[in-house]
Formats: sequence, structure tokens, C-alpha cells
Amino acid sequence: MLIAHLSDPHLCPEGQLYQSVLDTTPRFAEALEQAATFSPDLLILSGDLTEHGDAESYARARELLAGFPAPILAIPGNHDDREGFRMGLSGLPNLIPLPTSGPLHSAADGPIRVIGFDVTVPGDHHGLVTPDHAAWLDATLSAAPDRPTLVMMHQPPYATGISFIDEFRCFGEDLLAEVLSRHPQVIRLLAGHVHRFMLTSFAGRPALTAPAIATSLALRLDPGAEPASFTEPAAFLLHHWRDGQLVSHLQVSGKYPGPHPFF
Repeated sequence: MLIAHLSDPHLCPEGQLYQSVLDTTPRFAEALEQAATFSPDLLILSGDLTEHGDAESYARARELLAGFPAPILAIPGNHDDREGFRMGLSGLPNLIPLPTSGPLHSAADGPIRVIGFDVTVPGDHHGLVTPDHAAWLDATLSAAPDRPTLVMMHQPPYATGISFIDEFRCFGEDLLAEVLSRHPQVIRLLAGHVHRFMLTSFAGRPALTAPAIATSLALRLDPGAEPASFTEPAAFLLHHWRDGQLVSHLQVSGKYPGPHPFF
């Protein structure tokens, strides 16, 4: 099974630039086109589909996603509007259905299972695992205890070392770790939000953040460093499940010279 994982396109209304520097729509379109060339079995989107949560941007997202040749599992981010997200994507025929109320949790089954875990806090930028969130995740994982599973959220439940984004991580991480301790079938935790590829561990599992389609967060590890970003190439992840092993690849989006003979 091959899973294309895109994050943080931050689509804006026509004529507006993300953070006044970047038109993210063509970058998202190009990344989707390139991801499709790998013939993935599933596309997952880990949040911040839009910058302002407006209806025009969701309509643009729906148009770009409508032709993608695989099912889509999507969760909102802190820049999304939960109800706008729910309504804006509802017409997508290839979308894994979203609940009609409350957090936008969902799940996609296959040789490897993917759970979309919505930890966003409407009106705020941090994430939070509440007892209700934990109960839903526990019940959902209990429904398929023998299926290798990925859990995808927007804000990561751990500090990254970049102080100005760690203020807006996902809290309630002890509740999440407690749930995961009962479910060894969860083999990886996925997130977005921080606009960089990062690898660490959480609750004894590998934990990854996806790079952004929009700008990349500046890697400033000094405490109190000023927030900044760079217009780097967009990138996405490909999670490849084969022979009982999951390998995650980082793929830079765009056209570059090559392929050249390697040997």
C-alpha cells in the first residue's frame, strides 16, 4: 500500500498571497499532480488546507482535489474553520466521509489503517487531546486491534525545539500516550503544522511531521528566536507499506534536471 501525505497548503482566496509572499495554489496543484504519478492507494492531508477558513478557498481546494485518482482522508488544521472544512469538502466523491458534527475524525481501512485524529481547538492555534478525544481514539483502535495503523493529527504532541512553534503544539499528550499504550498496532504517528520534516519518537513509536506545501519554517533552535520562514521547494511524504514494513520517503515537489544515469 502506498500513501501520499501532503500538508499545510494554506490556500488563499484569488489574488491573495500566503503571508504576502507566496501563491500557494499552483504549488498545491503541482504537488497533487506529482503525487498522482506514484499511483498511491490513498491521499492523506494533515491540515491547514486553507489560510483563512473561507468558502472561496475551500471551493478552490475541492476543485483541485476532485480529480485525484485515490480516496482522500483529510483533517483540519488551526487555520481551517471546522464547519467550513466540513461543508467545503462535502461534495468530494473520493473523500472518506466526515462526521456531521463535532471533531472531524475519520478512518481509512486497507492493508494498513489510517486514522485522522482531529485535535484542533476552534478559534485557537494549539491542539488538545481531551477525554472525549481519547475515548473516541481508544474505541476506534479497539475496532481493529490486529491491523497495522497510522494515527494522523495536525499539531504534533511533542516539542520540536523550535520555541515559537512549540507554544502551539498539541497538549494533553499524556492522555494520547495512555491510549497508545493499549494499542501496539499503532506503528507510526503523523502530523503537519510545523512546516518542516522532522523525525522523533512518541510513546515508543516513530513520529513524523510532514513538510509544507506553503513556506518552510526557519530552523531556529535558539530559545526565543524570532519566527521566520523561507520559500523553499514544496515537498510531501510517501509512506510505503510492503512485506510488513513501513518506509516513509520525502519527495520534493517540482521539475528538476534528470533523471541522470546513476552508474
